[in-house]
Amino acid sequence: MYRPPVPPFTAETAAQKARMAEDAWNGRDPTRVALAYTPDSRWRNRAEFLQGRAAIEAFLARKWARELDYRLIKEVWAFQGDRIAVRFAYEWHDDSGHWFRSYGNESWEFDDTGLMRTRMASINDLPIRADQRLFHWPQGRRPDAHPGLSEMGL
Repeated sequence: MYRPPVPPFTAETAAQKARMAEDAWNGRDPTRVALAYTPDSRWRNRAEFLQGRAAIEAFLARKWARELDYRLIKEVWAFQGDRIAVRFAYEWHDDSGHWFRSYGNESWEFDDTGLMRTRMASINDLPIRADQRLFHWPQGRRPDAHPGLSEMGL
């Protein structure tokens, strides 16, 4: 499987890769998202360690069953060679209607075909009120005109 852009990354291709990941995650389709990773991809998400597409797909299905009305923005922090570091924020609510904004950083490493072989994520959740939400686009891809994290002061 070939998934451009591929390493070594430039500022433009790193930003493209981050936006592709953001778009896929905002689509909330665990099967589609898992295809962006190598079959033996290694993950750390918070304190959970995963390996392989099947584990990633199951994790994402659990995540989006719990994190409702999920909306995410990613932004490249740094890149070099086959690695990209991103920062992100996403908003969601639980089944009791309590809203959260989750902030974090991810370190990504890619293989030569553009599939992600390693993803390490550190994430913190901030409880917010519904009137403090900042991500209001319709479910799915963030519109191009919607500001990113830096423009929003996040």
